[in-house]
Amino acid sequence: MADSREEGREDGDPEPQGAEGGEDVVDDPIMEQGAVVLRGFVAARINAEDPSQRVSSEQLGGRPGEQQDPQIKEVVHQLLKIADEMNRNAELQRLISQVHGNCAQDIFMKVARSLFADGINWGRVVALFHLASRLIYKALTSNHLENIRIIISWVLRFIREQLYPWLVQQGGWVGVIHGFSRWRTVAIVASVALVAALVYYRKTR
Repeated sequence: MADSREEGREDGDPEPQGAEGGEDVVDDPIMEQGAVVLRGFVAARINAEDPSQRVSSEQLGGRPGEQQDPQIKEVVHQLLKIADEMNRNAELQRLISQVHGNCAQDIFMKVARSLFADGINWGRVVALFHLASRLIYKALTSNHLENIRIIISWVLRFIREQLYPWLVQQGGWVGVIHGFSRWRTVAIVASVALVAALVYYRKTR
């Protein structure tokens, strides 16, 4: 699908695909694996919360079988453990429910930047994925299917622009497997950070 590599780019901008093209066309292992991990996370979260949706990675722009890699499975599993703990935060769920599923990119980026304003850790990465999964679920249930890959592209752009150097320092996405033991504490702290980011977003609307 060579022609799809050009869709979604403007003036040579190497836009991470997953928005329009549906394929990961970035020749970068961290970005490509990040896209697969994100899709696996989102599909698992939505299927756990609403089994009637039966979301697959392919529906989110992925390739058949991409979630079968054992390393990918373990990374997604670790991130989901953090997300399960975050789900216990009722205030966080209430605030996320108030963000429109068809929110603009600048709103999403504002919340994301606020979330990471005072540091990066795996809990906050999960908080970003968690927010994306809720917005994608809203897009699914409100029949705004065109928004699904757009939201994924926002997350990939944010990873590339804001989180990439940190991910390199962690050794890539496998860093969550090798260097992560206090997931419950990290999840609670990240929940508080995302609550703060969403409160900030509401105050500045």
